[in-house]
Parts: sequence; structure tokens; C-alpha cells
Amino acid sequence: MTVYRPAFRVLGPLEVGPPGRLLRIAGTKSRILLASLLLDANRAVAADHLAEILWPSSRPRSALANLRTYVSSLRMVLGETGGARILARPSGYLFEVPAGQLDVLLFEDLVAGARAAARTGEHAEARGDAAPAAEDGPETAGRTEDAAGLLDRALALWRGAPLADLPGSPLWDARLESLAGLRLSAAEGLAALRMERGQHAEAVAGLRGLLREHPFREDLWGRLMLALDAGGRQAEALDAYAAARRQLVTELGVEPGAELRRVHAEILAGRPAAEAAPPPSQAPVPVPRQLPPDVPDFTGRDGAVSTLTRALTRGGRPPDGPPEGLPDGPPVVAVVAGPPGSGKTALAVHCAHAVRRAYPEGQIYLDLGGTASGPADPGELLAEALRALGTGEAGLPPTTRERSALYRSLLAGRQALVLLDDAADAAQVRPLLPGSGCAVVVTSRRRITELPGALQVDLDVLTPAEAEELLGRIAGADRVRGEREAAAEILRSCDHLPLAVRIAGARLAARPGWPLAVLRRRLADETNRLGELRAGDLEVRGSFHRSYRSLPGDAARAFGALGLLGTRPLPGWVVGAVLGRERADDVTDALVDANLLRLAGTDALGRPRYLLPGLARCSARELAGGPDGWDGPDGTDALARVLDGWTTLAGSAMERLPTTLFSLAPAGEPRWRPDGETTASLPADPLPWFDAERESLVEAVRLAADAGLAGAAWGLAAALVPYFDLRCHFDEWRSTHRAALEAAHRAGDRGGEAAMLRGLAQVGLYQDRYAEAGEMFTRSRAIFHELGDARGEAASICGLGAVNHFRGRHVEALGHFRRALAVFTALEDRGGEAYVRQAVGRVCLVLRDLGRASDWLGGALRLAREIGDPHREACVSMQFGRLHDLAADAEEAMRFQGYALDIFEGLGDRHCGAYALQSLGGLQVARGDRSHASERLQRSLEIFQQLGDRSGEAAAVQRLGELHRSAGRTGLARDYLYHARALRRELRGGAGGAARPAACAPPVTSP
Repeated sequence: MTVYRPAFRVLGPLEVGPPGRLLRIAGTKSRILLASLLLDANRAVAADHLAEILWPSSRPRSALANLRTYVSSLRMVLGETGGARILARPSGYLFEVPAGQLDVLLFEDLVAGARAAARTGEHAEARGDAAPAAEDGPETAGRTEDAAGLLDRALALWRGAPLADLPGSPLWDARLESLAGLRLSAAEGLAALRMERGQHAEAVAGLRGLLREHPFREDLWGRLMLALDAGGRQAEALDAYAAARRQLVTELGVEPGAELRRVHAEILAGRPAAEAAPPPSQAPVPVPRQLPPDVPDFTGRDGAVSTLTRALTRGGRPPDGPPEGLPDGPPVVAVVAGPPGSGKTALAVHCAHAVRRAYPEGQIYLDLGGTASGPADPGELLAEALRALGTGEAGLPPTTRERSALYRSLLAGRQALVLLDDAADAAQVRPLLPGSGCAVVVTSRRRITELPGALQVDLDVLTPAEAEELLGRIAGADRVRGEREAAAEILRSCDHLPLAVRIAGARLAARPGWPLAVLRRRLADETNRLGELRAGDLEVRGSFHRSYRSLPGDAARAFGALGLLGTRPLPGWVVGAVLGRERADDVTDALVDANLLRLAGTDALGRPRYLLPGLARCSARELAGGPDGWDGPDGTDALARVLDGWTTLAGSAMERLPTTLFSLAPAGEPRWRPDGETTASLPADPLPWFDAERESLVEAVRLAADAGLAGAAWGLAAALVPYFDLRCHFDEWRSTHRAALEAAHRAGDRGGEAAMLRGLAQVGLYQDRYAEAGEMFTRSRAIFHELGDARGEAASICGLGAVNHFRGRHVEALGHFRRALAVFTALEDRGGEAYVRQAVGRVCLVLRDLGRASDWLGGALRLAREIGDPHREACVSMQFGRLHDLAADAEEAMRFQGYALDIFEGLGDRHCGAYALQSLGGLQVARGDRSHASERLQRSLEIFQQLGDRSGEAAAVQRLGELHRSAGRTGLARDYLYHARALRRELRGGAGGAARPAACAPPVTSP
């Protein structure tokens, strides 16, 4: 017989590679490590377990680092030998290898196949499929021959004691003893099969070989005697008894047992040694009917029900689905996955009942306990299934592989349905997959995509209509219809999750006197929502906590922290920030696969965004310690890293904006940054990124302020100002600065207080709240002076100059601007100097001092060009346009305004560009070019309306009214002018409209 040699061999000395071309595995430790992984092939082996094997007496401090080195070395040596690979797992390593490429796995499979082949005949006869033995001898012989051939091949794989060339380890003992026992059992079984076939000489040879290894096994001596007697060698049989007795008496001091003496006596008497086996039992094999009861109020899921039932119905299949389940084809496998409480089991059971008539030969239900503290062992589950299929305890094979083989044999060709509920992973499911003719439905909270050809049915929450229908079925449809608004709020608090909706309905059904508004108010409190969603043994909290327990360590930490980061979808880098890692894609994948984190589209960078749904977020917050989960150094550090990430990205994006206000960021570099790829992917025009992230950034400032991280709060708030300014998001500007100001005040962070006061003053200036703006600029100036921050003080002085300018106090304004200019000149801050020169020129324009205005604006324009600040150049050009307009030089006025508009549009500053459009439109109205004027004024109006600049809108509407009046369209002019007056009244009344302080670029812009 030719013996096949797998690529990896442990049944004897450790060998890798084909015979004659063995791979050299250098170093005893590397060989021991490889042997340990091979003994537990296709199963994760803990790193600590491997370290204990490698260093049994004194484990070095660098053991895990050394282990990684040995693994790396093995990977290089093994390459792609036998299609195997060593995979890293959270707890250790897994040696993945096809069963046919490792002798120990091949040995176990061959033994299992032999036993299944032998048992298949027995069960066929029990079902009445087989004729009596006398009439079916060739078939029976064929089955015996098949089993014997498999056992012969299995035993031929053994080349000696396993791993005979390596020092032993106590941690190998259990596995090696199991293999030795299985080898002995296989050899005994082969001898028995050979005797059945009349191959007595071969049986005798095999038994003598076993007795050399196990000389005191009386059952082996008995079998040897029977084989000799059956082969006509009675004298040798009696001599074997004498040898056995002599060995037992001499070595152990005992006489042979009763059974061995009985065999001896029968041979002496000349009776047939091997009595015929009793006829098999004619009891019918039971047909299991184990499906749980169908859900009577099952609601919705029409698409999923249709997909799943079509796949399970004999002769039907969904488009692009798995192969039809035919008696001689592979089984139909469907995996129903979804978050905790989404109704996976209810759907699977409902569909199984709908198709159960297509599976008359059995419906098996197994609870895999995937979310329990310890998932069920596949071997125990197979024992449960085999008992349901009629296998008695005595007939249960000892190993999982053998049980799986018998299970497949018993179900082969049968029209049976298997429901595997709450699976942990694919490894738990694989041994439970039956053979041909069957169908399998798997439910799991994880997306199990590793099963070839499996149909994937992903469940999400119910639609609002389905959730309302389910609530009505449980609590009463009339009751729900009568308080539909309260019902909708309850369902939103339940996330439309079936389990939560069922619990809410059960609570209402138990309180028929409650208005729905009572439960609505209770569920509105997120901090106690999970406590309210409990009814009897049903609870949402436990459902989520079970998923949490199954997460790897880093994923569990990240889940809790993400629950504290608000309600907005988050980019993937946030997970890395929480854990202090540059990349954490593996953790994000683990949370998504566990259906705890939901993919919520992509962001402006084309990166995926993730969302914790409401109830998952409530669970995560609880597990993290409640709303105060950031307390403690670990929590504070995690939040600080997230905020550092936002500040880094916002700061990098801010630098790409066409203009920024005076930079007042905290000193020092962030301690954590997103990976370089994320930062580099920011677009050249960062406004879409800011637009997409606006709510998350505002939420991050609030989180920082609430957690007492004052520096992070005001640093991020300050970084957002240029964006808020361009988009006129003054409400967010004000709210972030107020929150950060309070945090800075509580922390005694005077620099933060000054920066936030100045930012709030700027908003007040934009919204014509001059008294408020002046008071805050004065306070910020005093703090900057106290801190010795000359640049910050100068920036506040500029603000005071602007306040006085727009209140008509031009002399005071010029005094402030000159003081600021002296500071900027001393600091050699040429950008600040350019700003002040522009500001003084504007005041001179108001005073109609065109000569001095030209000098100041000319100096500002020259500086802007020298320092390469095109935005400042455009702002100054607009002022030059106004200067030439006042000087009655319309052509030059148009040229400067057009030049400014070109720059603003090139920089993407739509807001300042709208003011330039408005100025150009006004000039064209004066020239009688109403057509072009109307077009430009209309464009500026649309931009002001889009950005929420009510002051700019009022000015544009006013000019359009004047245009229509000059054209004789009195009715239209009256409407526009009335609307302009109404807008100005709203602004004077503090209606909250956003405004730039004049028809030009903002008065306080940075260099």
C-alpha cells in the first residue's frame, strides 16, 4: 500500500515537507513552537500557553517578544508549504492548515470516516433500507472493506511515537494520550473488521503488534486467541493463552480474568469462538421535530421572509443565491445576522415553520449559546443532535470529528432542516453542517461570511410603520392610534428595535390605565432608558451586555468610550484615538462584525463613518461608567486624544481656508495625531470637510468643556472660528466659545478666557451688539496684558478700534488702531500691520479724507503683496474701489472691485465675494447698466441668504429695490424696499441675524 505523506507530520519525529526534501526548522524552541501549534491546528492557542511550553521552568520577561520572533521566523521558513499559514489572534496564534496536509488531522478524519462508514450500514438496516444480511452480503462486505481500508490508511500514517525527537511537555500530554487512545481503538477496530472479512492472518499480525505495546491488555489477548482459532490455529490460540497467563502471573501476580478464561474454555471445548452478533434492533429511528413555537404576532420583515423562505423551499432559490438543496447536492445554508434584539431567532423560526413540510425527515434545533459566557462546545452539540437522531449514549463517538462524521452520515440524503441559533463564529458552525439534502439556518450577532455559498440575510431595525404595527398588536391598536405622537416617541426611544418594542408593548399591556405619554416621559431619559426597557425575563440591557462580553479587550474598551462621544456618526480614526493607536481598523471591524457599530456612509474624505445606535450608545455609556465615564486618568487621556485628533484636523483644514482671524491657539503640540494618511487626505478646499464634520466638532467642544479639558475645548473652538466666519455659523461660534469660556474660567486658564472673550466679542461686533463687543474686547485686552501676550492684546485693541469705528467714534477708532500698529510693528508682525493700515484707510474713507485713505490703503496693499496674502489684497482692493467711487472715477472703481471679486472667487470665499458682487452691482446701477447690475445683485442676494447673512441680504434687497425704482418698476421696487426695511428692523430688534459689519471683507481679519 502506498502511504500518502502530508506536508506536516507529527505522528513520529516532527517533519515538514515532502519525504526526501524536508524543510530544516532550526532551533529546538522553534520546533517545539511549531509542534505545539500543529497539535492544536486550526484552533487559536493562547500566547501564555505557548510561553509555558517553551519556558516551563523560568519564563523570561521578554517571553512574548521572543515568541513573536519565533513565529516570524517560522513564517519565513514555512512560506506557503501545504497551503498553511500562521495567523495572529487577539489571544495568541492559530496555525491554519488543510486537514489533508497535517497527518494528525488526516488520521482523525480517516478514523472518523471509517466509523461513519461502518455505522451507516447499521443505521440503514435499522431504517429498513437494507435487506437481510444473507441476501445483502456483497453490500455489507463493501461497507466493511471501506471501513477497513480507511483504518489501514490511518494507521499507516504513524511513524513512531508522536514528536519522538522533541523534549516532551506536560501541556501536550492530554492531546498525545487522546491520539494514542484513538490509535489503539483504530487498530482494534481494524483487527475486528479483518476477522469479519476472514482475513485472520492479517488480524493476528495486527493484534500481535498491539500486544507488544500493551502486553497486559486481556481483551487484546482474547481477540488474538479468537483470531487464531477462527483461522484454524487452535494450538497457537491455546499457546497464546498460556503466554498471557504466564505474563500476568509473573509480572503482576494475578490470574487471567473471567472473560479470557471463558474464551480459553470454549476453544478447548471446540465450540465456535465468535458467536454471531445479535440482530439489529428493528426500532424505528426517531424523526426530530424540535423547532421552537412560531411567534404569533410576528410583524413585518416581508423582504427577509421572502428571501429566506425561497432559499429554503425545495426547488426554489433567490437570485444569485446558493445552490438548490437537492438530495445529492450540498446543503442550503443561510445566515441571519443582526444587532442584539433585532429578531433574528424570531425570523428564523417563523421561516422554518413556513417551510417545515419540505423537510419531513426532521427539524433539528440547537442553541449554540454564542453570546453566553461560554459558547456551547460543538462536540456536546453534536451529541445532542445524534441523540435526537436515535444514537444512544453507548454509540456516541468520543471525539468531535467522529461525531461530526456520524452526524453527516445519518443526515446524508435526508430532507432535514437544521436551525443553529446564536452562533459565535464559523468555527463553531462548521462541525454542525450536515451533508447533502439538508438545509441549515444559522442566526448570529456576527456576520459569518466564511461559510462557502451561504446566503447572507442582514437584519436591521423595523421600519417605523412595522414598529407601530408590532406595538399595536401587543399594547392594543386602538390605544396606539389614539396617542400616535406619544407612540412615535416611544418607538424612536426604542430605536425601532423589535426586542425593545416588544418590551415597551408588554409594559403598556401590563398597565392598561397608563396613557402612552407616561412611558414616553420615562424613556426620554437616556440615563435610565435601559432600566425602563425590561419586562419579566426580557431586557435590552442584558442583550447588549452579552454581546459586549464576547468582544476582545480593545474592542470592549473602544465600545464603552464611543458611547460617551455623543450621537453623531464618527470617522474611523476616532477608534484609534480612544485606544491610543495610530490605526485600529481591526477593532472597528470587530465592532461592526458584532453588529454593535453601524456603518453610516462615508465622509468628505471618502472614509467610512460609524454610528452607535441609540440603545447601543446607552449600553456603552453604562459599561463605561455612565455620563461621568471620562473620569479617571484612562478616560481623560482617551478623550484628550480624540480632541487632539479633531484639533489637528481642524487646524490643518483651517490653514487651507482663504482667510483666518487672528490665531489664538494654545501653545504646544497635540499629544496624539491621526495617521498621516488621514491628515493628508484633507481636500485643498476644506469647506466640504468642515460642513460634514460641523456638528461633530461642536459636540467635541462641548464634551471637552464638560470633562474639564479647558485647553482642548478653547483650542478647538478657536480653530473653528475661520470656518464659522466664512459660513456665518454665528450660533455655533457663540455656543462653542461660551462653553469653552466657562471651562477655562473653572480651570483658571487665563489665556483661554482671553481668547474666548475675544472670539465672543467678534461675534457681537458682527451682529451689531457693539456695547457687548466693546466690553468683551476690553476684558480680553486686560487679560492679555496681564499675561504679557502683546500680540493677543493688539488683536483685542483692533477689536476696540472696529467697535468705535462702527459706532461713529472715528477719532477713538484711529487711536486704537495706531496703538495696535505700534505693537505689530515692534513684533515685526507684517500681517497685523497690513490689517491695521487697511482699517485706518477705511476710517479715512468714512471721513472722506481720500488722500490719507489712499496712503494707508496703499501701504496695506503693498504689505499684502509682499507677504503673499491674496485675501488681504482683495479686501484692500475693495476699499480702493470705494475710494475711486467717492472720487467719481467709476472705471477705476469697477476695476478694483472686479479684481477683488476675481481673487475671492479664486480663493473660494463666497461670502466676501458676495460683498464684491454687491459693490459691483451698485456701481453698475449708477452707470445705468441695469441688466448686469441686476444679475450681480441677485447673485449676491442668493449667497447672503444661503449663508444666513441678514445684514448683507438687507443691503442687496435695498439695492435691488433702488434698481427697480430707477427702471420705473414702482410696484416691484416698493416690495423690495419694504422687505429691506423689515430686515433692518429685525436686525435692530436683535432677531439673531448674522451680519458682516460693512459691505466689504470683515473688519478684523488676520494676516
